[in-house]
Amino acid sequence: MTKHTIVSLAFLVFAACGPETPGDLASDNQEPRLENREAAVVTPPAGNIPTGLPSRLLVGLFEDTGQTWMKDSKVSWDVRYRYLTKGWINNWGWSAADGSYALDYMKESSAQGFLPAIQYYQLNGEPGGGEAQNLAKVQDVTTMKNYYSDFKTLMQKAKEFGKPVLVMMEADGYGFLQQQSKDNPNTPAAVASTGIPELAGLPNTVAGWGLSFLQLRKAVGANNVILGIHISGWASSKDIAHYSVTDPLQPEVDKVYNFLKPLGLGTNVTGATYDVLVGDPLDRDADFFKLVQGQDRWWDANDNASISSKSFNRYAEWLRLWNVTSGKRWVLWQIPEGNSNSANVANNDSNAPRAGYKDNRSEYFFGTGGDKHREKFASSGVIALLFGRGEGQQASHLTDVYTDGQLFLKSRAGAFLKAGGLAIPATGSTTPPPTNPPTNPPTNPGTDNAPYNFESGTQGWAFSGPGITGVASSTARAAVGSRSLAVTMGGTASGTSPVYVDNPSATAGKTVSFRFWLPAGSRITALQPFVQQGAAANWLFTSKWVPVSTLKTGDWNTVSVQVPAGATPLAKLGIDIITDAVWSGTVHIDSVSW
Repeated sequence: MTKHTIVSLAFLVFAACGPETPGDLASDNQEPRLENREAAVVTPPAGNIPTGLPSRLLVGLFEDTGQTWMKDSKVSWDVRYRYLTKGWINNWGWSAADGSYALDYMKESSAQGFLPAIQYYQLNGEPGGGEAQNLAKVQDVTTMKNYYSDFKTLMQKAKEFGKPVLVMMEADGYGFLQQQSKDNPNTPAAVASTGIPELAGLPNTVAGWGLSFLQLRKAVGANNVILGIHISGWASSKDIAHYSVTDPLQPEVDKVYNFLKPLGLGTNVTGATYDVLVGDPLDRDADFFKLVQGQDRWWDANDNASISSKSFNRYAEWLRLWNVTSGKRWVLWQIPEGNSNSANVANNDSNAPRAGYKDNRSEYFFGTGGDKHREKFASSGVIALLFGRGEGQQASHLTDVYTDGQLFLKSRAGAFLKAGGLAIPATGSTTPPPTNPPTNPPTNPGTDNAPYNFESGTQGWAFSGPGITGVASSTARAAVGSRSLAVTMGGTASGTSPVYVDNPSATAGKTVSFRFWLPAGSRITALQPFVQQGAAANWLFTSKWVPVSTLKTGDWNTVSVQVPAGATPLAKLGIDIITDAVWSGTVHIDSVSW
């Protein structure tokens, strides 16, 4: 299992000003042009956006104390974040041990127009070793007494600040504790035993350690603090994003959630829970891992990539399952800033144009197709994208010069923010309404005149993939008429399994609609209606990804895909059924029309 290591704060200090490019995007006081605003996310994810945060997708950057690049960029960034490591309490020896350093950062960020955010990364720096010794540290009474005292001071300073502040707790710390405690949240830890009065009612366990932050916030009265719990993609002992990419996702989500629930994700004695989930898609540029460490950490950005592959689609599905399971929204932070034009040379704080390594994460969100990708991740529960390098050799927003000579994030994310951004529903639901609300036809509602109505058989429809065992015309259920195509699930593996027909007659520009019956309790995570052109068009594949969270169970749903304009005769038309685990059951397709 590979861990994303974060180096000391010294490697993260940027210069105050980076290379400038022509054409700043906005003046300091210019309002965004809302007429260009991206279409809002229609389907609310589970859970609510925390009080104090706007109902839109936030975009932010790492910037250290005393720097003004974000302000000088003339971009309306939302969030400014930095680390607080061991020693922050007295500015690493340069100030009184009163926590004023953190308060100054909050005030400075706010004065520049940004929501202050803090990655509280102190456990790693406590005496007794590194992250491999996390459990031993939380079991040491003296160490924990000082540790909790520092966090209490942070809450006091945040209360004094008086405005919303995001505090993201202990990157990967929870994951290490899960592994080191062998998945047992009742493993002993020093909490009440430290003698700190506010913690007297908490158990001396790892669960109590997780609850301590909620209790200290409550005791201080720092109600303006938005607390985030870090969710590591490898905490279950399977790296779901980079290595164990064919394993079903829900069991890994459940394993970690069940460990973290008594640490503050579920109902507990503090009367509060963590406000957001926090994740880091990767802490360094992908080509740094490939060229320097010999590891493949690239994700497939193809919109048709299977969730059983090393892909953005898989990561988005993992986020969605966490969102549904926990009822919490996501903050993604420390997203790598390299792009396809990065020079694959170490930055080493030189901030030379193109310094750093190639990656595709910033381009995924703000390059071609970025609007669809932002909406996909927002529908999975993401409310913030925070970019920053986690190690000094990586690309940064000061060096990410693109092929047009402009700084990529400054120009692309800046344009997105200037246009008004992406609205997200503030109030969530555990059963989100469908994007395409189904109609409920009466029993045997008459004649089905669709080209594929399955009234006289399967009409040539076939199947492939690991999850399907058969298709047949069936009277068990019908959207229109008296029959539908029954698709029997129960194969040998999860993944993507298409149901399709060869050589359909749908023509260029037509929208093909499928009626799909989705039973409750299935392990289907998404549908993907598709059309595929023939050899003359190099077998061009066109599809539309439809998460199950946007559909209604126990009812008919309508999903659709558009045949491209100018398409050659189609070779295939069908629908991919994507599962995250082996599942036995029957789904139905009916009234396929255009």
